Amino acid sequence: MGAPKEVHKIAKTVEEGFREFHNRLTPTLTESEAAKRHRASIRDCLVSNFGMTNFFRTKSFGNATSIRGYSDVDYFAVIPTGNLNQNSSTTLRKMRNVLDARFPNTGVSVRTPAVRVPFGRDASESTEVVPADFIKTSSKGYNIYEIPDGNGGWRNSSPKAHNSWVTDINGKLSRKVKPLIRFIKAWKYYRNVPISSFYLELRVTKLSFESLFVYSIDLKNIFENLWNGQLAAIRDPMGISGYVQPCFTSTQKVDALSKLQTALVRAEKAREAESSEKIYDAFYWWNLVFDGHFPSYY
Repeated sequence: MGAPKEVHKIAKTVEEGFREFHNRLTPTLTESEAAKRHRASIRDCLVSNFGMTNFFRTKSFGNATSIRGYSDVDYFAVIPTGNLNQNSSTTLRKMRNVLDARFPNTGVSVRTPAVRVPFGRDASESTEVVPADFIKTSSKGYNIYEIPDGNGGWRNSSPKAHNSWVTDINGKLSRKVKPLIRFIKAWKYYRNVPISSFYLELRVTKLSFESLFVYSIDLKNIFENLWNGQLAAIRDPMGISGYVQPCFTSTQKVDALSKLQTALVRAEKAREAESSEKIYDAFYWWNLVFDGHFPSYY
């Protein structure tokens, strides 16, 4: 007998709609466990071939902002400096080749700054491995690493520092920030928007200080802020990663801006409808923003 079919609730208000939407976006325990399944075999392969010294989970699954069915599992593979190439793109290719030999027919590929190893249809069953070179421990006790920057070089990164920053602000703001990050990431995944998840997390967290945490208002305001700034690079608030770019290429940025403009127009129409108590119309426009994944109106 298969697993019981998930029951989706309907909503009578836009606020209820966003609460139900967040429930649907949050990964299940089963999905999170499936994401760990191949960890040991990847670890053993990298220890044998690169002398890897540490292997730890980062990004969305490590920070409670992942999206059910879409967020893959990211690990930092800490490798001694002498086993890395000065050109990070070369390192990524070598790691891709080693993992492809270990897991043939899975479609291992480079997805800067990581190597992606897919084990199933859902992204949650895929693992992204980021080669990392330990640099130092900051004055606040956070380990700092160098990871591929997308242009053959290396840039500083500290997952624990950034996760702590987001978690701290989320706690100060009644735990309303991480759901807002999930909504923005859902738009990114559902609409195939080529913006870095890390960039979106930093942007949303910084903007949350100005938010009312009425999600329909906040989401529209975030789209508006991103559009008005034309996806400008953001300075890392922890002072570790320098300026964080929204996209890896100019072509991606053009595509992202086009989709951002569309989302802003639809979010504005959703807010106008809600303000006029045209709730059905508000649900219609939010459903367009999220490509048909927003809950149904009562």
